[in-house]
Amino acid sequence: MMYIMGLSCYYHDSAAVLLKDGKLTAAAEEERFTRIKHDYSFPHNAIKFCLEHEGITSEDLDFVVFHEKPFLKFERIIKTILATFPKSCNLFKDVAITWLKDKLWIKSTIAQSLNMPENKILFSQHHLSHAASAFLSSPFKEAAILTIDGVGEWATTTFGKGQTNKITLLNEITFPHSLGLLYSVFTAFLGFKVNNGEYKVMGMSAYGAPKHIDKIYQLIEVNDDGSFKLNMKYFSFHYSTKHSFNKNFIKLFGTPREREKRFVLDRESFEHNQTPITEDEIKENQNFADIAASIQKVTEDILIKMANSVYQKTGLKSLCISGGVALNCVANYKILQNTPFTDIYIQPASGDSGAALGAALYVWHCLLDKKRETIISHSYWGKEYSNQEIDIFLKENNIAHKYLNQNELIEYTAEKIKNGKIVGWFQGRFEWGPRALGNRSILADPRNLKMKQIVNTKIKFREPFRPFAPSVLAEHASDFFDIDAIAQQYPAKFMLYTVPVKRRDLIPAVTHVNGMSRIQIVTKEDNPLYHTLIENFYQKTGVPLLLNTSFNLKGEPMVNSPEDAYSTFLRSGIDVLVLKNSILEK
Repeated sequence: MMYIMGLSCYYHDSAAVLLKDGKLTAAAEEERFTRIKHDYSFPHNAIKFCLEHEGITSEDLDFVVFHEKPFLKFERIIKTILATFPKSCNLFKDVAITWLKDKLWIKSTIAQSLNMPENKILFSQHHLSHAASAFLSSPFKEAAILTIDGVGEWATTTFGKGQTNKITLLNEITFPHSLGLLYSVFTAFLGFKVNNGEYKVMGMSAYGAPKHIDKIYQLIEVNDDGSFKLNMKYFSFHYSTKHSFNKNFIKLFGTPREREKRFVLDRESFEHNQTPITEDEIKENQNFADIAASIQKVTEDILIKMANSVYQKTGLKSLCISGGVALNCVANYKILQNTPFTDIYIQPASGDSGAALGAALYVWHCLLDKKRETIISHSYWGKEYSNQEIDIFLKENNIAHKYLNQNELIEYTAEKIKNGKIVGWFQGRFEWGPRALGNRSILADPRNLKMKQIVNTKIKFREPFRPFAPSVLAEHASDFFDIDAIAQQYPAKFMLYTVPVKRRDLIPAVTHVNGMSRIQIVTKEDNPLYHTLIENFYQKTGVPLLLNTSFNLKGEPMVNSPEDAYSTFLRSGIDVLVLKNSILEK
C-alpha cells in the first residue's frame, strides 16, 4: 500500500489531495474549511481531512509532493524586480516579507506540519503539474497537452503530449508574456477582483460586441501558431502588487469601471427603490461590456490558434487542457468547434488547486512508472456528513426539521422546485473544484424567467448580469443543447463548456443573453441521487434539467458542513434546505 499526498498553496486556492496506490481517494481546497474564499495559506485543514477520510496519519504517507519549485519562482521574481527597478521598489518590500517568511521554506513547513522526514518531500514544476493533472486523470492513452495560466515558475503557457504514463512538454511561453495575466488585467479594469472575477468578465462579455479588438492587439502581438508577446508599456503587474495596468492602458481604454458599481444596459432593469438609470450610465456600461466581449474574443482566437498548432505538431486527436485559463468554458467549446480535436478533457479543478492533484499523479505514474488506472469522471472527492451527524447538529441547536426516506425526499424536493420554491441541496461529498455539481447546490425551476433575477438578487446577492447553469440528464442533453457525443464530452460533466441552447422558450432562466448556457450533464453512474431528482422533475414538467448554482453567498466559498448550509439558508432567500434526508422550511 502506497500513499502519496499532493499539495498546493501560497498563491491562491490552496489544496491537498491523497492517492492510494495511484487512485484518488480525497481532494479538497482549504477555503472550504476556513471559509476564506480562495484561501492561499498552508492547507492544514485540507490535509487533515484527507488523512482522516482514509483513516491514516502522516506517518503512513510515502511521499508528499509540492506542485511547483519555490526557488525557481523566487528567481523569476528577483530577476523581474532587478529588471524593473526602481519601479519595483514596493514589490521588493512585499517579496521580502512574504517569501523570506514562509514561501521559500515550504519543505521545512511540510516536514514540521506532517512530522515527516524531508527525504519524503518532493517538488514538481508548476506547468508539469498542470499537464499531469489533466492527462493522467483523462481516459486517453495518448493526447496533446496545452496548459495556460497566469504564471508558474517562469512558464505561462506550455504545450506537449502524453503517452501512457509519460509526459513531454515540447515548448513554452514565459513571463511576463501571459494570456492569463492579460485576461486578469481586464478583470481588474472592469472592476472585478483578480483571480476571482474572471468568470464575471466572461459573463459580462455576452452583453457586448467585440468593438475593441484592434486596441487589444496593440497590447499583444500574436503569431499564426498562437504564440504571443505582450507590449509591456501598457502593464504594471511585473513591478507592482497593487496595479496591473498603467496610464498608457487607461489612455487606450478609458477610465476603469468602479468596483461594485451596478451594471445596467436598459431602463427595463430599473426598480423603484433604485436611483434612476441615466443614458450616460447605459452608454458607459455598454462600453465596458464591449471591452469584455473584445478580450473574450481575442482570448478565444489565441487559444484556437494554439490548439490548431498543437494538433499540427502532435497529430493527436485528443487534447488535455489545464491551468486557470482552462476554466474559460466559452473558449473551451470554441476550441472543440474550431479545431480537428474530437475529444477534450479538462479535470474539474483546473486552476492551482488541481496542480496538487497533478503533482501527486506525476510521482506515481511518471517517477515510479506505475500503470494508469484512474479516470476522474466526477468531482465528488470532498468531505461527507452522515444523517446521524446532521441530526445531532439539528437537535443540539433545536432546529425544527422533518426526516424523509429517499423516495419521499425526491418527490418532495422536485414538487417544491416545480412550484417555484428555491432549494438548498446538501448531499454526499462536496465537489472538487470551483463548480457546484449537484452536492452543494442551490436549485430552482429553469422554466421561470424570473428565477434568474430572484436567485441573483435575493439569494446570491450578486450582480444581476450573472448567468446560471443547467444540470441536465445526459440522455436528454442533445434535445435541449447543441452538443453531440455526450458520453465522450468530459468537460460538460464539470460545467466547462458553454453551448447553444435549442429550446430557449422552455428554459429561459438558464439561457444567457446570447442564447448560450454553461451546462452540466448528469449521469446515473456519477451521481445517482441527483440524476433521480432531475428525472422526477422531468416527469412532472417535461423539462429534464434544473437551474443549478453554487450553494454560497457572494464573497463566500461553497458550503462544506451542515452548519455552513444552515447559516447560508438563514441569511438568504432560500425557501427549503435539504440536508441529506432532513428537510427545513421557512
